[in-house]
Amino acid sequence: MKNKSVNMKKFIATPFLFCLSLFAFQAQAQESVEVVIRDNGTERQESIELPQSMTYPLDSLLNDWKAKNYIDLGKDCSTSTENPLFSDSVYIDRLSRIPAVMEMPYNEIVRKFIDMYTGRLRNNVSFMLSACNFYMPIFEEALDAYGLPLELRYLPIIESALNPSARSRVGASGLWQFMLATGKMYGLESNSLIDERCDPIKATWAAARYLKDLYAIYQDWNLVIAAYNCGPGTINKAIRRAGGKTDYWEIYNFLPKETRGYVPAFIAANYVMTYYCKHNICPMETNIPDATDTIQVTKNLHFEQLADICGVSMEEVKSLNPQYKKNIIPGDSKTQTLRLPMNYISTFIDSQDTIYAHRANELFKNRRTVAISEPRSTARRATTGSGNLTYHKIRNGETLGTIARRYGVTVKQLQSWNGLHNTKISAGKQLKIYK
Repeated sequence: MKNKSVNMKKFIATPFLFCLSLFAFQAQAQESVEVVIRDNGTERQESIELPQSMTYPLDSLLNDWKAKNYIDLGKDCSTSTENPLFSDSVYIDRLSRIPAVMEMPYNEIVRKFIDMYTGRLRNNVSFMLSACNFYMPIFEEALDAYGLPLELRYLPIIESALNPSARSRVGASGLWQFMLATGKMYGLESNSLIDERCDPIKATWAAARYLKDLYAIYQDWNLVIAAYNCGPGTINKAIRRAGGKTDYWEIYNFLPKETRGYVPAFIAANYVMTYYCKHNICPMETNIPDATDTIQVTKNLHFEQLADICGVSMEEVKSLNPQYKKNIIPGDSKTQTLRLPMNYISTFIDSQDTIYAHRANELFKNRRTVAISEPRSTARRATTGSGNLTYHKIRNGETLGTIARRYGVTVKQLQSWNGLHNTKISAGKQLKIYK
């Protein structure tokens, strides 16, 4: 997803630049697919860029803690390597039967993306069908609250392949791939310790508000999806170049390559998440995670303190609280939210004073105050100077040697008492002498 931060009052005039979704640990090259487009009896070949989420290997999707602990790769139902092929008329009929407000037409490009999801990406689809158990209730609740089409719940499949740790090479993060400025505009806090774009719940509600704002501009869901990818500014330019037409498929040739594939990929995602069984794809076996709840944190808290005292694993705490970037909850700055399994909530409440104090000096090393050391010369004087302090005004022709002999001290003592790094002195200045 690409976007630029905007002032919503100037939404139409100012382009968003949301980036295509990528995983934080690896920026992969953009892949493209060749499509033969038939129009009025003519054929032409076109190269369409794939959403980055369609280039991820299955192994990378399974790195998330929830996936590793609740999805059983050994029990993937009846998913097979055989993918039945169907005629265009079958795809047209199936798409028309999806109970949807959003228009989901069929053409060669949509067919190409369906073939990819049901072909080489079928194991990824099996994983994402299982991951839906974690995230779909969150998506559906927010979309329903804002009166948005529930078909939009499959948008994060295109954005992040349902990986909450997804991060693009230009900085978009989370399931919904918000850029930093746009996330802040929709209430997602980001600083050195917190990135709420990675919080599945907060980011989902922010994305619902953003999608609602886009629909208020275009009144067309395909244009909303396209704008979510490349930004309203780019869509507005395409509309102007197309002579004012506001149909996605009529401005198609004026859109960036990645946006040309974005809406077809979204339609294909809705198709495959509805008709996966028809293509011999089955969700991987998924265990339902333990129930969780949130508590308020009012002091700085490190995940290691929780792990040591409560016995909850660090990986689980990280997975349930992905918005905290450095395993630190900065409760001193303002009250923060911590999500834990239900069976650890009472443990935290009963032992919170012990938890906050445990290894605090070791884990929080930033000093609140610091003393400034004295200058080197002052420190020396305190150890070498003794007796009464006398001041000597330097006369023309005097050297440190002659002054030292006069007062019965050494040249080094004079240098130490006066912070001198060499024997050069100037007439008219005063020297400190302890006698």
